[in-house]
Amino acid sequence: MLTPSPSRATPTVKFECLNWLAADPLPRDQTQSHRLHEPQHLITTIDPMTGNDIDDVTSHPSTVDGNLTIYFETEASRNSYKLMPLNHPNLRLPYPAADSDDRGG
Repeated sequence: MLTPSPSRATPTVKFECLNWLAADPLPRDQTQSHRLHEPQHLITTIDPMTGNDIDDVTSHPSTVDGNLTIYFETEASRNSYKLMPLNHPNLRLPYPAADSDDRGG
């Protein structure tokens, strides 16, 4: 008696079809994922003042700015980052800026 081997079995999905569509999406794929496009917290291990990558962050200074944690090589580079003036258009508006003015870009 011949039994079909796995190599001779016909695939259930023919990928050579150009207009192939999945039959049913998984429950996790039925809604848009917010974690991919809107991360809850970001961590950067590249010192923005020197451009050097920090391998071990446990002994390096850091600062938290909203949902971003920035690690620095030295306390001096951290202080120079904090003393750097902001270059943001809201600082030069002819009227006081409101939270609704920020478009997030």
